[in-house]
Amino acid sequence: MNAPRLLVIQPDESDPLGPLGEWLTAAGAELDVRRPFADGLPAGLDDYEGLICLGGGMNAEEDDNHPWLKDVRNLLARAAHTNLPTLGICLGAQLLAVATGGVVAPGEKGPEVGPYLVSKKDAAWTDPLFADLPLMPDVLHFHVDEIRRLPASAVLLASAPKYLNQAFRLGRCAYGIQFHIETTVEVVQAWAADEPELAATARPGVFETEALAQVHQDIADTWQPFATRFVRLAAGELQPVEPAPNTLPLA
Repeated sequence: MNAPRLLVIQPDESDPLGPLGEWLTAAGAELDVRRPFADGLPAGLDDYEGLICLGGGMNAEEDDNHPWLKDVRNLLARAAHTNLPTLGICLGAQLLAVATGGVVAPGEKGPEVGPYLVSKKDAAWTDPLFADLPLMPDVLHFHVDEIRRLPASAVLLASAPKYLNQAFRLGRCAYGIQFHIETTVEVVQAWAADEPELAATARPGVFETEALAQVHQDIADTWQPFATRFVRLAAGELQPVEPAPNTLPLA
């Protein structure tokens, strides 16, 4: 397999690539990690075989405080419209949704924080990335905004009782997941320390080291193979879904 080059956008210093980076490189990917608040972003995507956008503490349209968010959304929209394998994680998923016609807003049911299970929808069982996931994969939530409405052409792949839009696909190979798979015990505990009111909405004891260590082992068991499949998709070894009859909406 030729090593696919992936652009990784890290919108927030507090949410690094973590073990996901190790999984991607172990699967053969070459990573170009950019922090747009410090490093800038490439003008285009011609030099890449895939795009990943991580999470962050800002709102998906908080351009006044983070003017580079518009450039991130533009890259995500371009990736989705050109069928470049793309993965948006938490804020990255919200940015992808907004960039292609969806709506992100403060969660009407309050924050979604801590380890949870999400449930695969019917379309996930025939999706090249999601088909081999268990019915209810382990995930880690830490967000206050929700993807209130998916883009018109999006396919829902996973859901949860509190917030419906947990994972989706746009076009052939652009994906958004409204949860984290890239964290470590230390990263999550730092988030909890920085946002005590938010952390207080989680179940008691979930931020203890032993509990988080088990959660992250469960996440690794499920999502490392997923990361490998994403690299294979970017490398052209795994075929994306068949083209949809309609086109993606422009934001």
